[in-house]
Order: sequence, then structure tokens, then C-alpha cells
Amino acid sequence: MKATVLKLCGNHSLQDLQLSVNSGAPYIGIVFAESKRKVDPALCGEWLKQIEKGEEQKYVGVFVNPTLQEISHVLSHVPLDIIQFHGNESPEEIIEIKLSTGLTVWKAIHHNQNGLKKMKSYNRVADGYVIDSTVKGAWGGTGTSFDWESIPAYNKEAEAQGGQCLIAGGITPLNIDEILVYSPEGIDISSGIETNGSKDGNKIQVIMERLKKSGHSLYQF
Repeated sequence: MKATVLKLCGNHSLQDLQLSVNSGAPYIGIVFAESKRKVDPALCGEWLKQIEKGEEQKYVGVFVNPTLQEISHVLSHVPLDIIQFHGNESPEEIIEIKLSTGLTVWKAIHHNQNGLKKMKSYNRVADGYVIDSTVKGAWGGTGTSFDWESIPAYNKEAEAQGGQCLIAGGITPLNIDEILVYSPEGIDISSGIETNGSKDGNKIQVIMERLKKSGHSLYQF
């Protein structure tokens, strides 16, 4: 069975980051776009100095329509490994930032009837994708899922491009078994591992256990 990688996103406190890093999840997401989970780069940098992540764990910074200056400001405080573009950034804008920073870049694709077509337009630009729900007035982190029967098609396109493909939107400990039926290459969870707006270690543990029990390995880079 092909491995399913895990990204724990929306970490917005020292405690959140400690829980997510200590879980061993490969990808740790931090939001720098306007959001209830947005963090201050300087403060985040101080938090990360208190945390020792694994050599293969990676910090993913989430941005919406950022300028190169905004990205550079965050990078001056936070040692990101991956930049995730979650807005309507053009391939040209992403290439500029990718070349300037030298970092891996992911592009979020909001699922709809044109999702695959849009994904194809970022071929040779994005190193990976996050497929998220389309919710009016929101870029992400809504806790709303989409038609998971579409997952294999997104996986196939990402594989053809040689990139990763993570599925986001409404994944929780209660429904993770349902999404694993479609063999996602990766899953991206934020609100589904929270209680009262903070990361919940028990919910994270359940997610990890369900992945292991289903035979999906967490560690494939």
C-alpha cells in the first residue's frame, strides 16, 4: 500500500507547534495569511527556537497572494522549508518567488469542475499540491470537505507531474477512515485536530493511530 504523508496545519502557538512536531508528522504547517490562525513571524521564530524538529520534518508556510517582500520578511524570522500558495497566484508569480527563495513550492487547488485543468496549468511550476474545498469568502481552514471520489484523479495528475498531492478540508478523527479508502498521497488537517481553537494531542494521536492501523505509513519523503 502506498504511503500517506501527513501535514498538521494551522499551528498558531508554541504549544500547538510542540504537539505537532512531537507527533512525528512529516509536515508542520504555519499560516501567515489573514486568518484566525495567522501568526506573527517574529513571534513564531522565537517559538521555533524552543523546538527541535526531526531532520526530515519540514515547516510549511501558508500564504495567500503574497509579495516577494512579504515572503522575505517571514523567512528572515522563520526557517521555512516549503512555501504553500493558497490564493489565486499565477504560475509566473510563483516562479518568481521560487527562484528568489530557492524553496520548494506547493500550490493549493480549490476543488471544482475546473480543478484538474487549473492543476495542469502549474505543471513544471509547483512541486506539489494541496487540494482543498471551495468555500465562498474563504481561502482555506474551513473544516469543509469535498467530493473525495475525485481524489484518484488529482493523485494521477500530481504523479504525472512528478509532484506530491495532499488532500485538505474537513478531515477529522471521525471520518479519516472514509478518506483513506481513496488512497490519498497525503492528508492536510487543521481544524480536525483542534479543540476550542487549539491543537488537541488526543485527536492528533487518533489520526496517527488510524493511519498506522490502515497500513498507511507516515514516513515517506
